[in-house]
Amino acid sequence: MSEPTLPHIAESAHWHPVAALADVLAQPLAVQLLDQPLVLWRDEAGAVHAWADQCPHRGARLSLGRVCAGRLECPYHGWQFAPSGQCVRVPALPDFVPPVGHAARVYAVQVWCELVWVCLQPGGPTAQALPLFEAEADDRLRKLNSGPYDVATSAPRIVENFLDMAHFGFVHEGWLGARDTPEIPDYQVEPTPTGLVATGCKAWQPQSNVHSTRGALVEYRYEVTGPYTAVLTKVPEAGSTAVQGWRESIALFICPMGQERSRVWFRLAVADFATDVAKLQEFQHTIFTQDQPVLESQRPACLPLDLRAEAHTAADKASAVYRRFLRQAGIRFGTC
Repeated sequence: MSEPTLPHIAESAHWHPVAALADVLAQPLAVQLLDQPLVLWRDEAGAVHAWADQCPHRGARLSLGRVCAGRLECPYHGWQFAPSGQCVRVPALPDFVPPVGHAARVYAVQVWCELVWVCLQPGGPTAQALPLFEAEADDRLRKLNSGPYDVATSAPRIVENFLDMAHFGFVHEGWLGARDTPEIPDYQVEPTPTGLVATGCKAWQPQSNVHSTRGALVEYRYEVTGPYTAVLTKVPEAGSTAVQGWRESIALFICPMGQERSRVWFRLAVADFATDVAKLQEFQHTIFTQDQPVLESQRPACLPLDLRAEAHTAADKASAVYRRFLRQAGIRFGTC
């Protein structure tokens, strides 16, 4: 089977989350990444594999098949493929030994943060590492995921919204902001090889987290760790939460399924090992579902990289640096 045409070369060199590990069960799972249909499945050892969702024989979707004795079986003619991708059985010809060319298209896969990550670059990734999330290694913080959310917009629009503080008082009124205190003090933004770092970001928030007891000034730090990933850390004023020493870090992980279709997960790292997981997830769910209808209303759905295409102010300087990063990195999927 010939290699696919991947016009988005820069994007294909990066790792992207495609599914929760818990969703990859005994049978094949269909997912999509950068407009490419993929199939995820587990072998007998429990290892996860990511292949093109296309049989090399007649192009049937392998995700419609089944896993038999550690092999992925095509639903059309029953061809069976070993974890290497090589066809090892053609039922119509029991004595036939399939040649090397009779193989599924295999992609590099890793499991991290309870998610399955895939790189579409032929031959596997050569330069890009998994996006950084330093809080993952901090044993003092509890980790859990929220999502997925399927969003009808581009991945870059979602990242830009994640970096934006000026919408807090309007989209998240009564939670992360208030209309009578919409001011965003000046902050600092520095470009980095993976995107940017924004520091000194502050906002007054009525309820900045699930344990807030009063409104507080909250300090944020943002880092873009890849084209479609970002991390924020937030620390509220002392004495404004029911949990002493509360702090949290939230990673945004996006699967760019299509130019204007995205799947979103949040990875939470919080200084709280007592609260029910569902309660922690509910707070994040409330915030993002306030964002989602606004995100899906934006036009164009793809993010304009020409800074002249939309109006900007000093409060948007993190967005401006992010757009420049995408342009310089050659990222075109989800942009215009």
